Amino acid sequence: MRSEREIPAEARIIYQSAIRLIVLAVSVLSLRGGMALAQQTHIVLDGHGKGRIFDGLGAASAGASSRLLIDYPEPQRSQILDYLFKPGYGAALQHLKVEIGADVNSTDGSEPSHMRTPADHSSTRGYEWWLMAEAHKRNPEIILEILPWGAPGWIDSDATAKPTLYTAKMATYMADFIKTAMRDYGLDIAYAGPWNEKVHNIAYVKQLHGRLVEEHLTSRIVCCDEYPGQGAGQWSVADEMLKDPELANDVAVIGGHYPLMKGKITTTDAARETGKPLWSSEDQPNGGSGPFVSRDWAVGGKLLAHLYNQNYLEGSLTSTEIWSPITSYYDNLAAPNSGLMYANTPWSGNYDVQGAIWATAHTTQFAQPGWQYLDSASGNLPEKGSYVALRSTDRRNWSVVLETIGALHKQAVSFQLAGDLAATTVHIWETNNSRTFEHVDDVKPVKNTFEYTFDADSLYSLTTTTGQGKGTAQPPPAVPFPFPYADNFETTPLLHTPKYLSDQDGAFEVRTCTGRAGSCLEQVITKLPIPWGPLPDPFTLAGNSDWTDYAVSADVRFLTEAPATMMGRIDSSDVFKDSHARWPSGYVLRLSPNGAWELLSEEYKKPVVTLASGTAKIDRKQWHHLDLSFHGKQIDASLDGASLASVENEAHKHGMIALGTEWDLIQFDNLRVAP
Repeated sequence: MRSEREIPAEARIIYQSAIRLIVLAVSVLSLRGGMALAQQTHIVLDGHGKGRIFDGLGAASAGASSRLLIDYPEPQRSQILDYLFKPGYGAALQHLKVEIGADVNSTDGSEPSHMRTPADHSSTRGYEWWLMAEAHKRNPEIILEILPWGAPGWIDSDATAKPTLYTAKMATYMADFIKTAMRDYGLDIAYAGPWNEKVHNIAYVKQLHGRLVEEHLTSRIVCCDEYPGQGAGQWSVADEMLKDPELANDVAVIGGHYPLMKGKITTTDAARETGKPLWSSEDQPNGGSGPFVSRDWAVGGKLLAHLYNQNYLEGSLTSTEIWSPITSYYDNLAAPNSGLMYANTPWSGNYDVQGAIWATAHTTQFAQPGWQYLDSASGNLPEKGSYVALRSTDRRNWSVVLETIGALHKQAVSFQLAGDLAATTVHIWETNNSRTFEHVDDVKPVKNTFEYTFDADSLYSLTTTTGQGKGTAQPPPAVPFPFPYADNFETTPLLHTPKYLSDQDGAFEVRTCTGRAGSCLEQVITKLPIPWGPLPDPFTLAGNSDWTDYAVSADVRFLTEAPATMMGRIDSSDVFKDSHARWPSGYVLRLSPNGAWELLSEEYKKPVVTLASGTAKIDRKQWHHLDLSFHGKQIDASLDGASLASVENEAHKHGMIALGTEWDLIQFDNLRVAP
């Protein structure tokens, strides 16, 4: 071929024009869809490469976040569980961490304890046992974990000190939960943590490990589930482990909460030097600050797609667990929209398979715990975006999870296979604003090499594996909370919680009525639990935040000196808005066994306003009937059909209802909400 200098001038002009036309044509092609093609990246996938072991993605069911899920009817309940846990169907979660309940508020309510006294024991209370069993049924390989937020009061009998979970009794309590899971449900609890988001105690960590060994339990310790800024820092246990061989032996995994803070992962060099697996043991796609975000693809899904990769690339974190698997609690409670899915209207059967499910599936359906990251084939794209590569335990199959979130242009990437990795057909899946977890292409490597051009603002999985899938179940439409609403508690099994009632502190269970036939609702916790956070008086919540004009009524029977409390127009029940509030934000009618009563308005961070008060003549050994009604700004309260108060107030214009008391026994019956 002749050089350009040997071509005659006239021909050279034609030649150069042709070249310019070719360049222009390529540019036009690269601008297809209105996006320019960014510089090509070359990735070498070497099966002999080094990297940490992938431990799986999961979620933490805690803080009463799963409360309403168990109330869903079939088949919708099973469909939701499939989207969360079934391999090849939805999120295919590989970890499930659950709260060890303590009958004390842990964010969106209280979860029941299995040992309210040293002699008490029940593995049928609540829903975490059930949830673990359902997850295990769908995925027998799921990794189960437990973590306490609070504990029953008997755990710490030293009344002179600030109550703590760091006691020998707590280690026994933890071991009992693990043994019960195996004995009653056939569940193997793989990991246990000391205390959620509390500064760790080294002596207790050693004590807990010793107790597990003594009981011949294989559960290992994740330490210490701390939040950034707590104590000496959320990774400070690593510094102690490097100095203390016994502690290093006792701790299997170092876990921290929300390690992404202000755009930076907080993992320390000391944590990496321990050689222990490092986990983001509670996380959210919110950048480590600000409120939780919607889980649709456009917001939470995109953030989560980036977070999963970023946690490994920048933090060496080999597992990420999202709080929570599902938003199955009322919207006016704390931290709404925390879940990968949304399902908090069991009366309708409706649920929402949000984009966060598919952002998770792009990892969980393409790599399994035990696979190895390939560090040399993991990194950031020239424009925005990142990629992580993993190989299977047999060193043949492999997957790449690649995201271009925030990128404005297509990006071309070439891949070269080495180190005995399979050069078979590469299956490519994509999620973005127009596609949801779609199998979009198959590419066959030629001489161990292939290329692909990735769309901007998208999430991809490339894999040699098969078996991926996208669930097809569809829910019925959502409908509001039933109105009128009534429950006489006769259809709920004894010792269980009625449908739709969400305990916010204490425990409201169906028991045999005192002084009348049938079943009633009873608050049963008489000793103050060891709290995790705010500690309002016990109450149980239900209804619709949009309710405005209505009457709520119930029968009440005093069993102790504890008062009966009826609430309405509850417009917020976020305990973190006012950690000192005894009740949620709304109207409160409070009747004591001696007949003293008061009608109150509770607004967070404001003094409680007494709207009316007085004393009524009652027989505490008889049942009584309370009514609280709202019409515009008119509020009426009555006892046994006789008016107690009629006042005007506009502090609360709409909201839910609740029944409550203090930390002692009381019974309610015939709850009703009507026009």
